[in-house]
Amino acid sequence: MKKYRRTLETILILITINILWWGVRLHEFLGPFPAPDSAGALLTCIGRILIYLIPATLFLTLELVPCYEKGLSVRLQLLSGGYELILTTIYALLTEIPLLIVVAVNFGIDKLFLWNMAAAYCLLLLHYLNGFWRTAFYSSQLGLGRRVAMFFFWWIFPINAFLMFRWCRVVRRELITARDKYLLDSTRVQNAVCRTRYPVIMVHGICFRDWQHFNYWGRIPKSLKQNGAHIYYGQQQSAISVADSAAELKAEIEHVLAETGAEKVNIIAHSKGGLDSRYAISKLGMAPYVASLTTINTPHRGCKYADVLLDRLPKGLIQYITRRYNALYYMLGDERPDLLAGLNDLRATSCEQFNEEIIDSPDVYYQSIATGMKRPHNTFAPLNFTYLYIKIYDGENDGLVSIDSAKWGNFLGTITTDPKRGLSHADIIDLVHRDIKGFDVSEFYVGLLSDLKEKGL
Repeated sequence: MKKYRRTLETILILITINILWWGVRLHEFLGPFPAPDSAGALLTCIGRILIYLIPATLFLTLELVPCYEKGLSVRLQLLSGGYELILTTIYALLTEIPLLIVVAVNFGIDKLFLWNMAAAYCLLLLHYLNGFWRTAFYSSQLGLGRRVAMFFFWWIFPINAFLMFRWCRVVRRELITARDKYLLDSTRVQNAVCRTRYPVIMVHGICFRDWQHFNYWGRIPKSLKQNGAHIYYGQQQSAISVADSAAELKAEIEHVLAETGAEKVNIIAHSKGGLDSRYAISKLGMAPYVASLTTINTPHRGCKYADVLLDRLPKGLIQYITRRYNALYYMLGDERPDLLAGLNDLRATSCEQFNEEIIDSPDVYYQSIATGMKRPHNTFAPLNFTYLYIKIYDGENDGLVSIDSAKWGNFLGTITTDPKRGLSHADIIDLVHRDIKGFDVSEFYVGLLSDLKEKGL
């Protein structure tokens, strides 16, 4: 269906960009417009005007109207439309060049031909730029690097052609992923595969909050809700001690239980959120109200590099960074942020004592997951730098937490993609909404909740 549509759109583009040439030739063939002194003459005038007006209107519609596709958001429809504009530009250009050669051979090169060629070039350029800027603005996968490279090298052939090929490939993969996800969710929506017995609380890690307009968990909660899950958030401050975060998490658990009438909750916690959750369960009396705790890249045994940094960095520098952070997050909504308290609780020495005092409840199902990176350039700063540094002290890691430290309870394994890439601390929570070849992060969480549902949790 798309091939037929692209063919028709390409034909429309060719008709429109050459409207000057064939319009003049048609006018010469039909003669001057008749005086509209009769109904027949008036209809003839209207008909001849429509011959020019219809393709021009359709071309304008093609430029302005999003490419509607069922199941895609408005952003993705605009992105799909931009992708189609780029493709039809290429098809039209490859057809226009031999077409101009044929016209030049048979009709000669006159002023009309040159003016038409200039007009065709301008219209085709506008058509391409429309598609280019749509994809540049609406794609979530192109990344800053590709955008910067295209900005500097768009005018240098063949670099621009190579960059555009890669550009279109990324956009195409983004659209295919979105379509496949929609079709998959549509086929199982009635099954509510994520509707667990108990509601789910997702608990964030350090240095983030549960903001309304920026979801720490990326596209994951939306996918879980589409499959029947009841999702809530930990609502703890961004950086305070584990004990204080656990107290805030306890309040949220009680709030969710009161709102839903449920007997218990399932907790999915990332990074430091796993320590907060364990503390709330074992120290604050939440064990009877928590059915399961799934920790993802949580430093259960701490981070050895945190001990090294906090012991070796100048105290003045640490205090300065802490003051700046606390002031910023106070303005962003934290009541009493304390970055240093949060970091101290992530020390390997602190977690060793933590594990001696925080005893797992036999009534709670504990499971854990780890991820690991393979190469530093597969993620963004600062994780690409910290990965190499942490590897010295803690071994294989996700850019912040070592694989060994992330193991707790029933360890589900280290999640990987292809052998060359791996998954970072941010990838596993879809922090930057990046599609990863061979790994659907939302589908991974759907699987987690489906498994909890099967366990009766």
